[in-house]
Amino acid sequence: MLSSIKLSPSSFTSTGFLPKRRSIPTPQFSPLPIIKSLHSAFPTQSFSSQKPLHVASIDNLAISKNTQQRKTECQAYEADRSRPLDINIELPDEDARLEAAKRIKIGIYFATWWALNVVFNIYNKKVLNAFPFPWLTSTLSLAAGSLLMLVSWATRVADAPKTDFEFWKTLFPVAVAHTIGHVAATVSMSKVPVSFTHIIKSGEPAFSVLVSRFLLGDSFPMPVYLSLVPIIGGCALSALTELNFNMTGFMGAMLSNLAFVFRNIFSKKGMNGKSVSGMNYYACLSMLSLLILTPFAIAVEGPQLWAVGWQKAVSQIGPNFVWWVVAQSVFYHLYNQVSYMSLDQISPLTFSIGNTMKRISVIVSSIIIFHTPVQPINALGAAIAILGTFLYSQAKQ
Repeated sequence: MLSSIKLSPSSFTSTGFLPKRRSIPTPQFSPLPIIKSLHSAFPTQSFSSQKPLHVASIDNLAISKNTQQRKTECQAYEADRSRPLDINIELPDEDARLEAAKRIKIGIYFATWWALNVVFNIYNKKVLNAFPFPWLTSTLSLAAGSLLMLVSWATRVADAPKTDFEFWKTLFPVAVAHTIGHVAATVSMSKVPVSFTHIIKSGEPAFSVLVSRFLLGDSFPMPVYLSLVPIIGGCALSALTELNFNMTGFMGAMLSNLAFVFRNIFSKKGMNGKSVSGMNYYACLSMLSLLILTPFAIAVEGPQLWAVGWQKAVSQIGPNFVWWVVAQSVFYHLYNQVSYMSLDQISPLTFSIGNTMKRISVIVSSIIIFHTPVQPINALGAAIAILGTFLYSQAKQ
């Protein structure tokens, strides 16, 4: 790009053409835009001081026979009217690349979330079949997650959150609801098949709408209320046709739904403006829930019952039972941690759809692994309830 041309006198000798030395102007290039030099050197030409010039071509130096003067022709054009190069250079579409990377990342989140949840439910059910103490099992799940995060913070694998008293104050009601929901779900799975617990838990949107409508005064569009019909109807059909129905298991799943609805409400109201990542938020939630749950677990079940039940389970299962307990505790924390981390990356609608698909994967895998007998009418009720959950997530948006 030619920013300016400054003409200065210089001399040269041509023995074949000129009889004497003669001073002529020679173009010199300067990085500074000296516009005045252009006008003085070429008074008849009009130059724009607002746009840079590009040199198109400079003819060979020649001497006119008539005038015996050096003649230089310079062709230039303005930058905004530059002639395109005859070269096709295809630049990668940056937006498309970023969108593809985002979809891959979300897919990895979902696959990891579903896989960890399936593994947790399998080991959790194995532990509860051999060791029917859901309060201790729930406590160990929270303890394992708390220990993992404390080690991660101490070794700087993960950055510790910056919290204050106000943070823990707003987290407390969330932790209470989380503790109740966690224990209630574990009690349910200790009494009924995993598939039945998750079918009933797919009715959580119905509790969410009812609580928000009658306690908080929120209103929803008609499609949201209509989506509750298949949810409630499907859950009722599954409960009535469940071969291994147990009232304690059924009420535990229902109570878990209600508790998790309040957990979500308290979390939304209390955490606005709090700059804590999803991973650290769930870690703090687990620690506070552990402190709340431990005294109640000791009061309800107690160390004496735990010792007797532990010895019986180890004698029947062998050393693998210890691995089952460790696995269900660790995978419980991991799948919840991934779900909270995914909330930082995806929209609530995408998360709801992923949660619906997660329940399908858990129900199908548990039926296959534990050989749970399922009647066609029971399977139909489960399908209707899950379809209603999907419709609810669409209508809510």
